[in-house]
Order: sequence, then C-alpha cells, then structure tokens
Amino acid sequence: MFVKSFGCQMNVYDSQRMADVAGGQGYTETAEIADADLIVLNTCHIRERASEKIYSELGKIRELKQERAALGLETTLVVAGCVAQAEGREMLRRQPAVDLVVGPQNYHRLPDLLREARKGYGIVDTEFPLEDKFDHLPVATPEATRARGVSAFVTVQEGCDKFCSFCVVPYTRGAEFSRPVAKILAEIESLTRAGAREITLIGQNVNAYHGEGENGAANLADLLAAAARVPGVLRLRYSTSHPNDMSDDLIRAHAEIEALAPYLHLPVQSGSDRILAAMNRRHDVGAYLDVIARARRARPDIAFSSDFIVGFPGETDADFEATLALVREVEFSSAFAFKYSSRPGTPAADVKEQVPAAVKAERLLMLQQLLETQRQAFNLATVGKRFGVIFDKAGRHAGQLIGRTPYMQSVHAEADVSRMGALTEVEILGLKPNSLSGRVVARLS
Repeated sequence: MFVKSFGCQMNVYDSQRMADVAGGQGYTETAEIADADLIVLNTCHIRERASEKIYSELGKIRELKQERAALGLETTLVVAGCVAQAEGREMLRRQPAVDLVVGPQNYHRLPDLLREARKGYGIVDTEFPLEDKFDHLPVATPEATRARGVSAFVTVQEGCDKFCSFCVVPYTRGAEFSRPVAKILAEIESLTRAGAREITLIGQNVNAYHGEGENGAANLADLLAAAARVPGVLRLRYSTSHPNDMSDDLIRAHAEIEALAPYLHLPVQSGSDRILAAMNRRHDVGAYLDVIARARRARPDIAFSSDFIVGFPGETDADFEATLALVREVEFSSAFAFKYSSRPGTPAADVKEQVPAAVKAERLLMLQQLLETQRQAFNLATVGKRFGVIFDKAGRHAGQLIGRTPYMQSVHAEADVSRMGALTEVEILGLKPNSLSGRVVARLS
C-alpha cells in the first residue's frame, strides 16, 4: 500500500488511519509507489488549483497502472479527502483509472468499499454518515506507531461552523463534531505505550472542542489537562485555532499545564477590519490583538505563528498595509502566507472585485520577506538559551540527533541514540538557514 497525503495535519492523521484500516486487510505500507497494489491519494482542497494538481498526479498513476497490468499486477487506485468530497462522481468521469472515491468521513468503510471497487466499476462514497467513523477505526499497531516516530497527531475535533467566505472546509468536512474525552485519552494511551512522546491535538477548529467528559461537556482546556496526565506524554500541542474560541480557560492552560508548549498557531488572515468582515471572520484586529496580549500575560515566553491571505477580493493597498502593520506589532516566530485563490462554491468566489495576479504576487513577496525577517530574529534570540528538546530522528552525521524545541524549531546536536524520544535540555549554540545547532546539557525525562 502506498499513501500520499496532501495538505494539512488532519490529512496526515487520516492517511495514517487509512493505513491502519488497510493493514487489517493484509496490506503493508511501501515507500515505492511502483510496488503498491493499493494506491491512496489523500487530497486537500484548500490551496490554489488543488483539483488540477490531483488530476495531473492521477494521469501519472494511470500510466503506472497500465505498466503494472502488462506485468500481470493488479492496482487499485483510491482518491480520498476533500477534493474527493468536492468532486465526487465527476472524478470518475474525468479519470477512469480511479477505482474508488471516498470522502474524509467514510474511510473507516475502506474494506467494504475496496471489495466493491474490485468488481470493476467505480465506487463513490461521499455521503456524511450518521455513525461516528472513529468508533469503527482499528487501533494502530505498536509497530506502526513506532515507525511513525515519537510525535503523533490525534484528531479531537472535525468540521467547522464558522463559514469564512473563502473556505471550503464546512462543505467538505461538515459541521463541527467533537470526540468524547475518554476515547481520545484511550488513543493517546495507546500511542504513548508504543513510544509516542509528543502529542498534537488537531481539528479544523480545534479550540471549539466541546466533547463529552466525565462531568458533562469538556472544553479544550479540560482535554489538555487530562491528556497531560497520561503516562508518557512529555509535550502537548494543538492546532488549528480560531481567535474567537480562545477562552480564558484555554489561555490559562498555557500557564498551568507544564507539558503544553508555549507556542500558539492562531490564524488571522488579514490585518484589515474591512477585509476581515468580508472574509466573515467574525472578529476584528482589536479582538485578535487582545487574545495575543492575554496569552502573553498568562505565559510571557509564548510565541505565535499565523496564516495570512493576500489579495482577497477587494483588498486595497491600505488594507494590505494594515496587514503589514499587524505583523510588525505582533512579531511572529513563524507564519504561512498565501495568495487568495478562488474556491468554487464559496461566497468569495462570486465577488467581482478580484485583485490582479501581479498585485497579489507583489504583496505576497513583501509579506513573506517581513515574516522571514521576524522568523530569523526570533531564531537569533534563542542563541544562548536552553530548551527542552525531544529528539525524534537521526541526523545526517554520525552521532547526531535531530529534535524540536517547544517553538517548533528544528535543532540538531551530538547525542547518544538512547536520548531518542527523551526530553533533553539543549543549549542553542548557533543558527543554520532552517535549523538550530545545540549542545546537550542534561536529560530531563
């Protein structure tokens, strides 16, 4: 089985769970697509020309299927994820080499769907099911968990009710749904028993989490506190958040939960109140900056990352300058910036005041340069400081390990392999273009 995942952390998690489901049917993962009897493309519909990129990939796989068929080898091609949800049967029409199209809420049915697909006609399953797919997913084997490393994602919430005017998520992932606390903790316990040490709780709108707990509804702060008590958990993260759902409890959690990293990815998208209203973000710049200030008061060493869209329909030079002003005020440790791309079916796609491509490209470059300057400044400020680092893989040189600081920075240091998966105090010695170099000081776990 070969799985290729596009897009967000949710898709990475979904790809792993699909591999777990297929593993129960006798499939094992391979890194070589040419060796795979089952090929799964887990797609993302967020970025520009997402569908076209998938169809280009499918054209190459069609040729591979033909080559394998000439050798007497059967190949089943599955397209999953958000493009699959959006395109449905149209995908089978445009690319007959596809055997199965399955939406992100239905991959737990993969064994039954594969059996149907092998009968020789394309299968589409993009309905939103009544049952909870998580109740039907197998537990990852310890071997699979260990192969994936010491960092693991756990989906705690899916879907979104915000309906930002540029976003397809409410249409491809559905309404917000939160998993029960007990089931999430059981999954985390399974992961830590197999060696996972850094757990990232993920969701399309993760801080809107409102799952069933022992004493009624639990919020994300409650869930983080419970997850921190699971034996083996050394570090916790969560992503992706909406500013409107940063409650006092969640901000306080950053001060009170030792395992929770002092790092918050908090997308804002624009620094212009006028554009934020057009995006239907339901907050203004003042509210966003208030969240930043409250979080810094609770945890002075917290760092922030964010997402930005430039060239949203109707964005003027003044609107863009307001975005630059917000970036200068917050001083992000890292961020992602993208040109606006029209997503069919979203309200913004119908706005006539589209920004010219050349203007979008110019603004994107300016914003990326400012964000990169801030990233480098943040990295430089860490030199000479000491952080807890969880080493998760071997470096390019003998005796070298690579891990991450609480701020998601990659750091390499000379260290014995026995420190893999351990929380280790590391002093930052210097900077590389995309990483830090450090010196091991002490073992913390």
